Amino acid sequence: MNSDIATPAAAPPAGLARPAPARRLARLHAALRSLDPARKTAVRDSWRALWSSRLLACGAGLGTIALFGYGPLRKAFNPPGVTGGFGWLGNLLAAPVARWDSDWYLVIARSGYQPGLGAASARRDAFFPLYPLGVRAISWLGTPPVLAGVLLSVGALALALYGIHRLATLELARGAGRSLKRASSEDAARLAVSAMAFAPMAFFLSAVYSESLYLAFSVGVFWSARRGRWGLAGVLCALAGATRSTGLALIAPALIIYLYGPREDRRPDRGEERRWRVVPRYRARRELLWLGLAPAGALAFALYMGLAGGSALAPLHAEQAWDRHLTAPLAGVWDGLRAAFDGARQLLSFQHRHVYFAAAEGSPSVNAGHNLLDFAFLAAAVPATVGVLRRLPLAYGVYVLAAVALPLSEPVKSEPLMSLPRYLVVLFPFGIWLGAWLAERPRLQRPVLAGSALAMAVFAAQFATWHWVA
Repeated sequence: MNSDIATPAAAPPAGLARPAPARRLARLHAALRSLDPARKTAVRDSWRALWSSRLLACGAGLGTIALFGYGPLRKAFNPPGVTGGFGWLGNLLAAPVARWDSDWYLVIARSGYQPGLGAASARRDAFFPLYPLGVRAISWLGTPPVLAGVLLSVGALALALYGIHRLATLELARGAGRSLKRASSEDAARLAVSAMAFAPMAFFLSAVYSESLYLAFSVGVFWSARRGRWGLAGVLCALAGATRSTGLALIAPALIIYLYGPREDRRPDRGEERRWRVVPRYRARRELLWLGLAPAGALAFALYMGLAGGSALAPLHAEQAWDRHLTAPLAGVWDGLRAAFDGARQLLSFQHRHVYFAAAEGSPSVNAGHNLLDFAFLAAAVPATVGVLRRLPLAYGVYVLAAVALPLSEPVKSEPLMSLPRYLVVLFPFGIWLGAWLAERPRLQRPVLAGSALAMAVFAAQFATWHWVA
């Protein structure tokens, strides 16, 4: 018998076989080892940011309730009981993830929109259907709805952080000579992921809210467009439009990348790359038709509402039910500035007898704090937008401008910039710009990220105790 011939190793006895979870873990570990260095780095950095930031957000909410209780408003916005009634342990675990608008997503996941109820269900129509459909689909597997929402949000966040890392590496490596002076694009990508995961309002990214799902789709649109996968870009645009109304803004950056670049799929048809030019660098081909899918998600929602006994324009009219009114973006900025100024006067007056901003009901000092906080986030978005326009390709800046202009065009009378801080947290170009900015300033990295993480913990604690945040 030839001893050089290898014989297959004997299978281990059935009793010594590794359990199924161990085999799955081994396969996952082998898959990770087979990744190329760029993907492996992105997985490592995004995973680290994911688990540490979610642990902080959850811990802040649970710790605050353990010390101070649920707060005086625990039943203020939970009429159907979908965010409570789970027993003491279930109520405690749901607190950091299921508050305020979570109620609407859970109601839609359970009962649908019910347009036949008229004004009684009009407010639901402002919440686009893909996220509650995802919650319902996961619930069909036997998962409680709140847990289903968390799983959907955290899973989408994991994909989004990975995509942000890859995009940041791609864009900043491409312009490293002019954008990064003393750091690598991988350092900037790691900081960008951390900036997104620990942003002051990033606790929403693991709550029963649609922010993470929309963020994942929007990052996917940019990545697909940059790689020339136009069919996938069109589908992701449609899915983003079925998740939030701002998904329609993604068509603008997708078209800019198609016509002006930068693109990885083919060489330009004409001219050298210049930041500001009129004539497109790429001629339109048949593949451009895929971007026609972009409005399909929003149109499908409108069609459903019309066929279900309501109005096809119900998602637009629903904003009026939330006391929003259509105006120009600059008018929204002015309303926010005036409310913030009156809020400052209210706090500095140290009294409640005279109310400076009379459009809001309730405590004048609480309303003043909300308006000041909203305007502070808007003010912080200005230099961030300038930074995006200067450092990243034009498509990123156009997307940010369009996405910020939309909420500014629909202010709320009682709180003109209501929810603006939450709307800003999904604008990932801000995170990429901040990552590049911090990569050049090593001494500021820990203070900035620590301050942002502390702010997130404070806001998460307020959210868990039924205090209105964004």
